[in-house]
Amino acid sequence: MQSGGVGYNAPRQSPPLGIEPQYTPLAGPRCNGKPQKELQISAQSTSHPDGRSLISDYLELAKARLGALVVLTAFVGYVLGARGEVSPWGLTAAVVGTALSAFGANILNQWWETERDSLMLRTRERPLPAGRISRRLAATWGIVTALIGLLILAVGTNWLTTLLSLFVILVYVLVYTPLKVRTPLNTVIGAVCGAIPPMMGWAAATGRLDAGAWILGGILFAWQIPHFLALAWLYREDYARGGFRMLPAVDQEGHLTARLAFLYAAALLPITAALSAFGVTGGAFLVTSQAIGLAFVGLGWVFLRARNQPTARRLFLASILYLSVLMGLMVIDMDDRAVRGGEVTVAFSQSATADLEIATTPLSEGF
Repeated sequence: MQSGGVGYNAPRQSPPLGIEPQYTPLAGPRCNGKPQKELQISAQSTSHPDGRSLISDYLELAKARLGALVVLTAFVGYVLGARGEVSPWGLTAAVVGTALSAFGANILNQWWETERDSLMLRTRERPLPAGRISRRLAATWGIVTALIGLLILAVGTNWLTTLLSLFVILVYVLVYTPLKVRTPLNTVIGAVCGAIPPMMGWAAATGRLDAGAWILGGILFAWQIPHFLALAWLYREDYARGGFRMLPAVDQEGHLTARLAFLYAAALLPITAALSAFGVTGGAFLVTSQAIGLAFVGLGWVFLRARNQPTARRLFLASILYLSVLMGLMVIDMDDRAVRGGEVTVAFSQSATADLEIATTPLSEGF
C-alpha cells in the first residue's frame, strides 16, 4: 500500500529505554518564527506497512477495548429484552452494528482531537498524532465504519435501534467532543452516550423502550461517572496539558471530583435494585447486586477520604470489574419468564419473517 497518497505512514521506531522522545507542540509554540497551525504529518515513508500494522492502527483508532465494553452492554440489553427468546440473527446484527457505530464515533473523536492528543503523554503515540495515519484517511475510516454500523442495524434490527445509534454518534462527535475543551459538564454528555448501548440492545430485541431499558440506561449512566472521574484524576495533569476541561483538571483539590464519584457509586444501589422491582431480574440478582454495589461504594468512600493515585486507581479498576460482574449476574438471574431450567432459550427456529416484523416496527411504538 502506498504511503502518503493513501494516508498511511510506517510506524515510528520507539526510542531506546531511558531516552525521552522529542515532540513538537501543535498550538501556541513557534517554529522558524511562525506559529504552527496544524499537525505536520509526514507524507513519505521509507517502508511499506504490512496489513498487520494497518489493522492494529485501525483498532487503536477505534478504541476496540472500549468498544468491547459497549458490545457487552448491548448484548446484555438484547438478552434481557428478549427474555430468553433470542434470535441469533437479531442478536448478531445488534452487536455488530453497535460495535461498528461505536468504532466510527471513536475514530471521528480522535480525528477531531489529533492536535490536542499530541500534547498529552498518554495519547501522543496514537496513530494520528504519531503520524502513522493521515487525518483524511482517519476521517474516511470513521465515516464509513459508522455508516456500515447504521446500515447493519437498519437491516438487521429496527429503525428505533438505528436512530438511537445515530443519535449517539452525532452527540458524541458533535457535542461531547467539542465540549471537552469548554466545560467539565462534558462528562455528563459523554455518560448519556454511554448509557444508550444497552437500550439499543433492548430496542433491537423488542422494538420499543420498556422500563427495563431505561433502568439499564440509568445503570450505565451512573456507573460512568465514578469510572471516568477516577480515570481523569489519574491523568488530570495530562488532560490539563492537552487543554481538556475535565473536572479533575480544574478541581485541583479533588473535593468535588471525589464527592461526585462517591454519590454516583451510591446511586447505583437503588437503580440496580429497580431491575428486580420491575421483574427484569430475580431475587438473587437483587441480593448479589447490592453486595457488590456496597463494595464499590466502599472504594468510592476511600477515594473521597484520601484523594490520591492509589485510591483512584483502585476505584477505576474496580469499576470495570463491577460492571462486568453486574452484567453477568443480570443474565444469570433473569426472571422466570426469561429462564427455562436455568438456561437461556435461544430461538433458532424463529423465522426470517419474525425478524422482519421486528425490523419494521413503527417508530411510534418505541416510546
